[in-house]
Amino acid sequence: MEFFLESTLVQLAARRTFLSRAGYGVGSLALATLLGRNAAGASSRPAAWSGVVQPLHVPPRARRVIHLCMAGGPSQCETLDHKPQLAKLHGQPMPASYTAGQPIAQLQGQELRCLAPQHAFVKCGDSGQEISAIFPHIARIADDLCIVRSMQTEQINHDPAHTYMNTGTSISGRPSMGSWLLYGLGSESDTLPGYVVLTSAGGGQSQPIAARQWHSGFLPSQFQGVQFHAKGDPVLYLGRPKGVSDDRQRRVLDAVSAINRASDERLHDPEIAARIAQYELAFRMQMSVPELIDFSSEPQHILDAYGVKQIGEGTFASNCLLARRLAERGVRFVQLYHRGWDHHGGVKQGTATTAKLVDQASAALVNDLKQRGMLDDTLVVWGGEFGRTPMAQGDGRDHHIRGFSLWMAGGGIKPGITYGATDELGYSAVENPVHVHDLHATLLHVMGIDHRKLTYRFQGRDFRLTDEAGRVVKEILA
Repeated sequence: MEFFLESTLVQLAARRTFLSRAGYGVGSLALATLLGRNAAGASSRPAAWSGVVQPLHVPPRARRVIHLCMAGGPSQCETLDHKPQLAKLHGQPMPASYTAGQPIAQLQGQELRCLAPQHAFVKCGDSGQEISAIFPHIARIADDLCIVRSMQTEQINHDPAHTYMNTGTSISGRPSMGSWLLYGLGSESDTLPGYVVLTSAGGGQSQPIAARQWHSGFLPSQFQGVQFHAKGDPVLYLGRPKGVSDDRQRRVLDAVSAINRASDERLHDPEIAARIAQYELAFRMQMSVPELIDFSSEPQHILDAYGVKQIGEGTFASNCLLARRLAERGVRFVQLYHRGWDHHGGVKQGTATTAKLVDQASAALVNDLKQRGMLDDTLVVWGGEFGRTPMAQGDGRDHHIRGFSLWMAGGGIKPGITYGATDELGYSAVENPVHVHDLHATLLHVMGIDHRKLTYRFQGRDFRLTDEAGRVVKEILA
C-alpha cells in the first residue's frame, strides 16, 4: 500500500512539475502558486523553530505562560474588588456623574440603580489582600498573587472583547498573544504544540468561544494554538489506522515530505514550510499525547489537590492538571477557557457556583508549580475579557469595560500586592489604570521581549501585539 502511495505521489509531483513549467508569464506563476498551496505534506526532519527574538531583548523572568480565561466576564464586585460604599448605596440611583456619556451594553435608557456586592470579602494572608469569600482556596495563596484592580479594555460585548484580550484589537484575523510568543521565542518542546488551548464550562451561561481567538492571523499557521478536547481523544484522528506500523507511516511521511520540500524550494511559500513542520509534529504527537494524558503517574494527593475525580472528565480541574503537565513538557503558552461567568441575572448564586468550579484547581495549579520549582519561571494569569457594572440588571450585572480585576502569579511578578484601584463604587479605574495593551507589553517583557521590537510586516505595515500603545507595568515586577 505504501509503495503504491509513494509511486502515485511521485507521479503527481512529476505531472505538477511539467504543468508548472509548461506555461509562461503570469499564468505559469499563478499555476505554480496554486499547486504549491495545495501541496500537503511534511519534511522528514525539519529544523525546530527557535524564534525570531535572538538574542532576547531583556533578561527573561519567565519561560512559559498559563492563561486561565474566565470567559463571560467575572464581576469584580463579587470576586476581587471590595466596594463597601457600593453596599451603602444599594438600591439607590447610580450617581449620573459616574455614568453620563459612558457606553453600557444592555442598560441604555434604563433606570440605573446600585447593586451591593453579593458576597463578603476577607483579608487574606500576611499581605492582607481582600478576596471574596467565594474563593476559599485562592484566598490561601493570596501572598503569591498580584491582584490588579484597574484593568481596562475597549470592547463591551463578549466576542470582540475576547478578540481584544487575545489579539490587542477588535479586528478579527490578527495573531493571538500565544501565537506572537511562539513566533518570537519558539517552543521548548519538539513533541507537542507550542501553544495549546483547553476549554470547560459550567456555572453560568456558557459563552461560545471561536477558534479565531487562538489563531495565528497573518503569521504562518504553524504558530496558531491547537485545541485539545477535554473529553475523549484530545486530538482527533491522531492514532494510526489498524495494520499501519510506525515504519510504514514513516516511509509515507518521508515520501510526502520530499514532494513538499521540492515545492518549497521552488515557491518559498511559508505555508508549505508550516505544513512540513505540522505534519512532522503530528507524527511525533502519536507518542507524546497518550503519555501526556495518562494521569496514572500522578499521586492521589495531587489529584485530590486539584479536585480531579475522574481522568479525562473534561472539567476545569482536569484541565489545570493537564496544563501543569504541558508546562513541564516545554509548551510555551497554555490557555484554559472556563465558559461560565456570564451572569446578567442571579449574580449572587451564579458567581458562587462558578467560583466553586474553578477556585480549588486555580489555587492547586499555583501551589503545584511552586512546589515543583516552576512558579518562578511560569506566569499564571487569571481573569476575564471584561468586568461587570456596579449597577443592577435585575439581580445580575451588565458588561463593563472601564474597571475590572484579574490576578497574576509567578513569572517575575511581585507577589502579595494589590495594584491599581477603581473609584468607591467600582465603576472606573482611577489609580494606576492598566490597559489590555499594558498587560500584553508586561507579559512579553517577563518573557524577555520588548513589545516594541517584536513586529511582523504584513500588507506594507509592521504590526505588533500592542499596536501603537502599551507600557510595561514595572511597578508589579519582582
